[in-house]
Amino acid sequence: MGRAFEFRKERKFKRWAKMAVQFTRLGKEIVMAVKAGGGSPDTNSRLRTAMQNAKAVNMPKDRVEAAIKRATSKDEGNYDEIVYEGYAPHGVAVLVETATDNTNRTVANVRSYFTKTNGSLGKTGSLDFIFSRKSVFTFEPKELDLDELELELIDAGLEDLFVETDEEGNDLAVIHTAYEDFGKMQKALEEQGIETKSAKLERVAQSYHEVTEEQVADVMKLIDKLEEDDDVQAVYHNMAE
Repeated sequence: MGRAFEFRKERKFKRWAKMAVQFTRLGKEIVMAVKAGGGSPDTNSRLRTAMQNAKAVNMPKDRVEAAIKRATSKDEGNYDEIVYEGYAPHGVAVLVETATDNTNRTVANVRSYFTKTNGSLGKTGSLDFIFSRKSVFTFEPKELDLDELELELIDAGLEDLFVETDEEGNDLAVIHTAYEDFGKMQKALEEQGIETKSAKLERVAQSYHEVTEEQVADVMKLIDKLEEDDDVQAVYHNMAE
């Protein structure tokens, strides 16, 4: 019973730590959205999307409001959005999106993570042939007829619609469309009365790299270090799962 308790406690702490990281990243996204387009979600689609994503991960309302208020303050600096590209051990491609108020700190940290895990940092654009930017929307399929929905969303730029299982074992419908069709698809889903769980611009791997179970552990050392960094917004890789 003692071991079971410790296991549950460890899982809970990991979940809390993951939520804290998500809240920090979404807080930054809200700040950047407000600085780019103002503090009203009615007229700022990027802010509206960031608030929607915050709601999906149960980010407290007061933290969302605090981020908006902070962004409108003259004391709040701007964040630079910088992408780093490289390879983890065993040839796995890794792309890192960051938002930082200190680029020297961020590049030094990212470079050290790659170096310490036997990876290598590359030049900007070196992974363009592996990753493409996509608009990715998720929602609960419930009783929806997805075949019919596909037809309804073609004019909004639908490229792919499929169902996957989330971490809790629930079905989640996923939509992929072109990067430039984000706004058009978002509007089409709203018109269909579909409440999305998340709406993001993501990097989708076009090809995958096979690794052994032992090699997975080496690659995850790098990915874990990157994901723990406060300046990192997202990490993408092409390791086959």
